[in-house]
Amino acid sequence: MRAFDYVRADSAEGAVRDAAGGAAFIAGGTNLIDLMKLEVMSPETLVDINRLAMNGIEDTADGGLRIGALVTNSDLANDSRVRRNWPVLSRALLAGASGQLRNKATTGGNLLQRTRCLYFYDRASACNKREPGTGCAAQEGFNRILAVLGTSEHCIATHPSDMAVAMRALGAEGRR
Repeated sequence: MRAFDYVRADSAEGAVRDAAGGAAFIAGGTNLIDLMKLEVMSPETLVDINRLAMNGIEDTADGGLRIGALVTNSDLANDSRVRRNWPVLSRALLAGASGQLRNKATTGGNLLQRTRCLYFYDRASACNKREPGTGCAAQEGFNRILAVLGTSEHCIATHPSDMAVAMRALGAEGRR
């Protein structure tokens, strides 16, 4: 792992300011730290957003939920409203990782996690997701576990989030 600076954000505005130029946000870090250890990602700075008020699950006027980016996967999966009204989301979260990971992983991080494509993790292989414009070694290599639908000439990697699939099936929308 390469050396990096660490900054703890006290506000959303401060986090955005601190993240300018070569930085990455960190909350749970369950995917990012692994990628940093392998030097697949090497941010110059980690901006810790755990102090920000983004860990709530709130009812909305239209009968939905507003889920904060820092809500842990365990808290979301076990929320009584989610279990009762959107059980596919709860089941996707429970099936997607061990209890230890769910306790640390966040909703925002789950949606932002990087692909599990072997070529993305292999820095000696061409990968447009890791280095845009270098090609996609998976297209001609071992690709049995990769995408069948939704591919392009640039990449055939799949997104690893079970939660994202459930949210898409439920018609979830992102908001600021």
